[in-house]
Amino acid sequence: MSYQDDITKWAIAAGIRAIKTAAQTAASLIGTGAVGFTDLDWVQIASVSGVAAVLSLLTSVAGIPEVSNGESAFTIANR
Repeated sequence: MSYQDDITKWAIAAGIRAIKTAAQTAASLIGTGAVGFTDLDWVQIASVSGVAAVLSLLTSVAGIPEVSNGESAFTIANR
């Protein structure tokens, strides 16, 4: 597999993980529905979910199991 293929595969896998993390964070902040849908602070939910997605991407730089046996982005880039 070429460098470009590995980096592309890493970016896609890391992006999917970040989206899943943001969705899980938003779901946990929305809670049980004890409050009305319009009573939720959507800006805060979006902000916290966005931070969680960024942290997920930063964590993925260290390596994710879906790509090249869990190699980090730096290892892939330095081949």
